[in-house]
Amino acid sequence: MFLSTRMPPEEWERTMRQHRSYMTQRARELRRDMTREEKNLWYGYLRVTSEHWYRQRVIGDYIVDFYCPMAKLAVELDGSQHQELDGSFADEVRDRVLGEMGIRVLRFPNRDVNFQFRRTCAAIREAVEERLPFSSKRACGDAV
Repeated sequence: MFLSTRMPPEEWERTMRQHRSYMTQRARELRRDMTREEKNLWYGYLRVTSEHWYRQRVIGDYIVDFYCPMAKLAVELDGSQHQELDGSFADEVRDRVLGEMGIRVLRFPNRDVNFQFRRTCAAIREAVEERLPFSSKRACGDAV
């Protein structure tokens, strides 16, 4: 969204409130309508780890699939739309912007969640441990 810097302050504030409201509403919709892979990762692993994770979290102008604020780690599950040129470029820009905020982004194709669930969980655990060296060592599947 491009906004003129010459916009009156009151109008700028109103526009930004509307944008935040839209993003919050969209995040709620995405939580309600999670993909099968998002549900599997959330209920099968992230929800029961010792670190607190959020689903469909608004960060700046983006909504990330999963976010752990303690580790400043985002997990994105990529469906087929991310393989297209436009989607791939948008992901690169998004990852760079989030990286500038100090947030590391892990990306996994949906097929990894479907066919290599334990390996996907282990990669997430490893990234958490790199960023939070004193985190618990709960392995994927040990959480139930």
